[in-house]
Amino acid sequence: MLAYPIYLIGYMGAGKTTVGRLLAERLGWHFVDLDEAFQEIHGLSPADYIRTYGIEAFRRKEKYVLEDLAELPVDKVVYATGGGYPCWEDNMDCLKELGTSFYLRWQAQHLAERLALTDLNERPLLHGKNAAEILNVIQPQLEARSPFYEQADFILDAPVQESGELDGSEDEQLAEQLYNMIANDDY
Repeated sequence: MLAYPIYLIGYMGAGKTTVGRLLAERLGWHFVDLDEAFQEIHGLSPADYIRTYGIEAFRRKEKYVLEDLAELPVDKVVYATGGGYPCWEDNMDCLKELGTSFYLRWQAQHLAERLALTDLNERPLLHGKNAAEILNVIQPQLEARSPFYEQADFILDAPVQESGELDGSEDEQLAEQLYNMIANDDY
């Protein structure tokens, strides 16, 4: 049996927020985006906080936000973590203690394509870059983070077409796959 709550992890652009919202709605559970909770608590978006106080200060505060939320008396929650959250200190161990983690795994080229279609203003590392430039930035970071992400309780590979092209239904497919696993205890 799965331990609740559910934590979605993966690189930026993996669909953690979209998939999490869809999944929580389908299950009738609560949904929390860790980045949104961080901003509500600290008054700055993660990007602005990092620009102002640095990445180390952000990671410490981000960890406290998740741990504080985990103490709430609600267990049927789907959390979308920040892309770097699992890669700092003992955060993956914390997620394993608190609930069940699912890694939404994508190939770097598909992440780059997805990210190129989004508003990159809140992603300073990628701002002003095209898909090819984004790929050059994220490929080494994704490789470095993969050992952390792969410690998740479950890994779900993105449902990409055989042609390798994205058709826009990937997030819905991932949410459906997760729903079936959770609702049917099929894991």
